[in-house]
Amino acid sequence: MLIGIPALLGPELLATLRAMGHGDEIALVDGNYPAEEQARRLVRADGHPLIPVLDAILSILPVDDVVPEALFRASVKGDPSLADPVHHEMEAICAKRVPGRKVVALAGADFYARVKSAHAIVATSEPRLYANIIIRKGVIYPPETKKP
Repeated sequence: MLIGIPALLGPELLATLRAMGHGDEIALVDGNYPAEEQARRLVRADGHPLIPVLDAILSILPVDDVVPEALFRASVKGDPSLADPVHHEMEAICAKRVPGRKVVALAGADFYARVKSAHAIVATSEPRLYANIIIRKGVIYPPETKKP
């Protein structure tokens, strides 16, 4: 246990988040996602639904603010115009943790390709379908630097 670090973030996930550099992406995926097959690095978050894992990660991970889009989600049946309740929950967590940043829905093939190139995949036990999101890591600015 650490002060200020959500207990849900285990040592392997913390090490992965710390090792990521600016612009690296991490995918959080549901229990049905073929994570083992697609991951360059796989972190298991068995027993945890996606939303609490997303909230915990966004409580400590800076999101890239120098690109127009840094948060991406899967789409229902590959159609970016469709959203399930879990997508609205993701958007609410992102709005709370990263105000002003939009979660972009990607078509199925585009989402899968982006996950395959991600620095790491976090496999949750989320039972809901299409409950997958990608976060692009930003930087922590020195105190004397103004954000863009």
